[in-house]
Amino acid sequence: MNTRENPEISDAVRQRLRDLPAVDQLAEDVRKHISGNKLSAVEATAAARAVLTQRRAELLAGNPSEADLCSRAHARLAPPLRHVLNGTGVVVHTNLGRAPLAEAAADAVAATARGYLNLELDLTTGRRGSRNAHISDTLCELTGAEDALAVNNAAGAVLLAAAALGGPERSIVVSRGQLVEIGGGFRIPDVVAQTCAKLIEVGTTNRTRLEDYRSALAAGADLILRVHPSNFRAVGYVEEVSIEALCDLGVPVIDDVGSGVLADHLDVLTEEPAVKRSVRAGASIVCFSGDKLLGGPQAGIMVGSATAIEACRNHPLVRALRIGRLPLAGLVATLALYRDPERALREIPVLTMLKIDHKVLLQRAERLAKQTGGEIIDAVARVGGGALPILELTGPAVALSEHLDPICLAATLRESDPPLLTRIVHNRVTINPRTLPDTELDTAAAVICRAQTQGSPPALRSPSWW
Repeated sequence: MNTRENPEISDAVRQRLRDLPAVDQLAEDVRKHISGNKLSAVEATAAARAVLTQRRAELLAGNPSEADLCSRAHARLAPPLRHVLNGTGVVVHTNLGRAPLAEAAADAVAATARGYLNLELDLTTGRRGSRNAHISDTLCELTGAEDALAVNNAAGAVLLAAAALGGPERSIVVSRGQLVEIGGGFRIPDVVAQTCAKLIEVGTTNRTRLEDYRSALAAGADLILRVHPSNFRAVGYVEEVSIEALCDLGVPVIDDVGSGVLADHLDVLTEEPAVKRSVRAGASIVCFSGDKLLGGPQAGIMVGSATAIEACRNHPLVRALRIGRLPLAGLVATLALYRDPERALREIPVLTMLKIDHKVLLQRAERLAKQTGGEIIDAVARVGGGALPILELTGPAVALSEHLDPICLAATLRESDPPLLTRIVHNRVTINPRTLPDTELDTAAAVICRAQTQGSPPALRSPSWW
């Protein structure tokens, strides 16, 4: 825009536009703050041009505030996915990527990403193979199922199971207490509608009896879908039917058990439906997540009878929902850890955080409090990821200074490098050490000290992502 021909632009705005640096000058300034010449001139120029275009638009719109153009350019160049420190105490945090991977799984993903692999190749015959061949045997070994399949996520697994066993001119029975909506607007009635099957609701929101299912089947219903309620709970005057009783009704049962509990010897998880129990009961397909209580990457896992899994494997949706090679590599490595239950408890971070000893938590809290000047308080952590929403994981936490504005301090910590996610409890920023491993405590302490001293995001420096 030619500002000289626009009388609505003030002289002050014209002067600020003239004071903006040239693209080349800003690009050079951006490169100076990146150590080791890891930023090419082309990348710096592209970022500088975009930032200057944005700034001109702001000035022309009447925004008089100052802007650090170099910081803006760095922000544009930074990888959008960044490692964060989880001080919230929520173990399976959906916004933070759910389950952190075990070292063995992370190593497997990295190794797989660097080159070619036998993803769909039978090395013995030289013919095309199946990517699910790499996990089906292990899943059957761990769960007792006849066959197994993995897709891209648990929602996809439920959709595929319902489509493969349901479909046009068939009907699916669901308890009214399980017609839930989970995160992202995923509604069970909508899932059933996508399969073109008829949805038959039975029971009430709080009570569904075995006779309700029997009546629906007697009227011609074809199969039963039992749904994990995620964060929804009905308490008090409630009744539901066990998976064993449902499987005894003589029709296929799809059981969405949600979080995928394979560590069924862990006391804290006794109230969450175990995969092996549903398999033993005779469910045709058991669906669960890979990145929640299983502790692996995002995946939708399906185990069950050979006939039902084969129907899923042959359904047209299976290709659209197939799991990628990197999540598959992480899943294979995670499942291998479960062959030794004690090793799984030691090495899978989600399980480690759930079973951690109170003494260890207190040691972490004391260490963090000593470095930051914080106060140790009693706190509550959560499982997260839609599992056990009522369960309170009690333990110590560190509350930061009550003299600092908690909203501003939490924002400063969140915008730090690396970001530290916290909670505000009783008007104080708190950090729960349950989700901060020993290897991250010193880093978290440094971030906190810097934020408490500065009171605002750290000054421009060479970003850690370089």
